[in-house]
Amino acid sequence: MDVYEKMVAFPDHQWKNTDKPSFTFTIEDTASAYNIYVILRHEDAYHFNNIWMHISTQAPRDTVRTQLVNVTLANNAKGWLGTGMDDVFDHRARITRLPVKLKKGNYTFTLQQHMREEPLQYVLNAGIRVEKVKP
Repeated sequence: MDVYEKMVAFPDHQWKNTDKPSFTFTIEDTASAYNIYVILRHEDAYHFNNIWMHISTQAPRDTVRTQLVNVTLANNAKGWLGTGMDDVFDHRARITRLPVKLKKGNYTFTLQQHMREEPLQYVLNAGIRVEKVKP
């Protein structure tokens, strides 16, 4: 069951290091567990088989926590791991190892690409998805 999903588009299909899309959602149900995903859409011409991102999380009544996350987008055996149509590929990568319990209130996630290429070419969208774990 979806709780929240939102993506932002990058102009000219390039994600600049200064572009830090932010996503805010509210949790009401504290009894359920949640999976949190980063979602990414890129073109086939994307130069790498992964993407490094700083993901900052602001939980209710807590300090901002930032983690450096490596999201694998392709491997040598299968190529792109996401779903594709023509030359566009979508990825949904879980950034929580296990389902997590969330506190009641507002959460804000901020994404920043942390790759050597600046700007990062052929990236169309990035976003966050939060879903309840089915009992």
